[in-house]
Formats: sequence, C-alpha cells, structure tokens
Amino acid sequence: MQPHAPHPTDFLLLQIDWPEGGPPNATLAEQATGAVQAALAHSPVGLRVQRIAWSPTLRSAYLYCALAQRTMLAAADLAPLQAPLASALPGARQLLLSRLELVFERPGHSSGVAPAAHYVVEMDPEDGWMPEIARWYDGEHMPGLAAVPGCIHARRLLNHDHGPLSLACYDLITEEALGSPAWLAVRATAWSDIARPHFTNTKRTMFRVLATP
Repeated sequence: MQPHAPHPTDFLLLQIDWPEGGPPNATLAEQATGAVQAALAHSPVGLRVQRIAWSPTLRSAYLYCALAQRTMLAAADLAPLQAPLASALPGARQLLLSRLELVFERPGHSSGVAPAAHYVVEMDPEDGWMPEIARWYDGEHMPGLAAVPGCIHARRLLNHDHGPLSLACYDLITEEALGSPAWLAVRATAWSDIARPHFTNTKRTMFRVLATP
C-alpha cells in the first residue's frame, strides 16, 4: 500500500493531544471542536464533525469528520487544512489528520440510543495476514459485537496516514458493555483465537462521547 497515493476517503480523523499539566477537560475539548468545525467549514469536500470522542486519561480527542461523499484523496490534499487547524487549536501538543476509508458499518442491537462511550481498537496486521483478519473482522467479529445489547453502532475503517492501519470502533450505551457475557463470547471464538495473535501495534482506547456542535 502506498501511503501518499490517493485512497477512497469517507472520513477525516483529527487526533488532538494536549500537553501534560494544562487544563484541558471535556468542556475545552468541546470548545476545540467548535473551532475545528469553523476551520473546516470552507473545505471543498464538505466536511462536518460527526463524532467527538474524548479520553481524559490520555488527554486526547478523536474527531471524526465526515465527507459529503466518498472522495479519492491523496495525502497532499490534506495540506490546505493543516494551517487552519493549527490556528484553531494553539494549545494542542500534537495534531494528526488522517484519511479514513470505511470498510464495514452496521447498526447495533441498541441502535437509536445516544452513546456515552466510544471504544476503539487500532492495529496493524502482521505481514500477509490482512486478508484473513479482514474476513474475520467483517464476517464474524464486527457483526457479532454489533448484535450485543449495549452496542449502538459498529464501524471499521482503514487509516491511510497516521495508523495503525485498521481502526474498529463501537458506539456503546456504557463502557460496561465490554464486560458483558455476550460481548466476551464473541471475543472468544475459535476464529478470534486464530486472527487476534497476528495483530501488531495494537491500541485499545475507551473514550467518552461528547456532544457534537
């Protein structure tokens, strides 16, 4: 895969990290989102902030910005957005903007309920294992977790810039859904035992969902 080549893009992911020792809290993260929305307002690809996820532990926010329609974008196409975003978020320690390609999406058992939690699993596959992991994810794992009570929405995307490559995310009623017997049963299948050991650079993060402006 050529990281700078054009890729089908459905979302942009803005990852914002704040330095240790300063505020920020969820309120400041929400305020930052308003600034981001204003900075993106004149984007030619019609961006809007769809989901704001905040981790107080990591002092980090994930902002999912939906494109008006799927668009082929190269890494260079993001360059005009960098300066407005940096100006809108002067207190951030790091800003990463990535193209996301949607590869799986399904409403969950609890679709329609407002989410309080957003769980993200990011990983790079071992060399040669992406086809098998994608079959497992999209054929068994994601549909199974979407069907668990407490799961509102399940989605998997490919991060073509600041990886890991695979980003699976789940909107949840509460974070306790992860410990439910139904959720644990989906994680414990024989196919899971084959696929999961071939994850590398794995990041699992539980976020709080903030209101979208």
